[in-house]
Amino acid sequence: MKPMNFFRKSHFRLGGLLLVLLQLGFAQEVSFRITPLRPVEELRADALKAQPPHEPGTFFTPDLVELVKLDPTIKLDIRYATTNNFLGTPVYTQARAFLQRPAAEALLRAHRELHAQGYGLIIHDGYRPWYVTKIFWDATPDDKKIFVADPAAGSKHNRGCAVDLSLYDLKTGKEVRMPSGYDEMTDRAFADYAGGTPEENARRALLRQVMEKQGFEVNPKEWWHFDYKDWKRYPILNVKFEDLGK
Repeated sequence: MKPMNFFRKSHFRLGGLLLVLLQLGFAQEVSFRITPLRPVEELRADALKAQPPHEPGTFFTPDLVELVKLDPTIKLDIRYATTNNFLGTPVYTQARAFLQRPAAEALLRAHRELHAQGYGLIIHDGYRPWYVTKIFWDATPDDKKIFVADPAAGSKHNRGCAVDLSLYDLKTGKEVRMPSGYDEMTDRAFADYAGGTPEENARRALLRQVMEKQGFEVNPKEWWHFDYKDWKRYPILNVKFEDLGK
């Protein structure tokens, strides 16, 4: 009964308890949270009625590829399809991840190179319909808007050329620890943040090195966010996951 007493005594020390559970493998990392400026369901209704910005020019024909179909050892942790995200409520209807084909194939090469280092890729987000970008923007306070894309310009996620990801350990199958959590809206999320442990910073550097080798560029404010080199050649898309090929 002693373990139960420990948990009761620790009930209000949630941060320390979560860390213990994470280390023991009994809990998933809890995403950074904000208080949305308006209820998310209201924002969703408005976003679904809105239209993406019009862009003049000629673009490549979209060819979105579902990442897990390229290699089933690519893991998914699509938090926007759950309550475990910075808004605390699902915004995706399905837990799926897509990229434009050249970006998807480049990501697959990075994933396979990482296997030699004992790691694999775990995907938090890929292609994002434009209406979701508008939800994020409208929900986020001004002092944290540097961490979300302005829907007036669209997001590289909307083009299917951005991916949010991290590493998992091939031996344990668990996501590794990095200098910050995913979607954490603090300076710990910056790609050049120096305050992590040596192990965390080394893993972050490895991820960046392998991704950059395949034509991706890290977002300076988010170590987990990588943009594919040809993102300007693809249009902003607003296709829901349920309308993409099964």
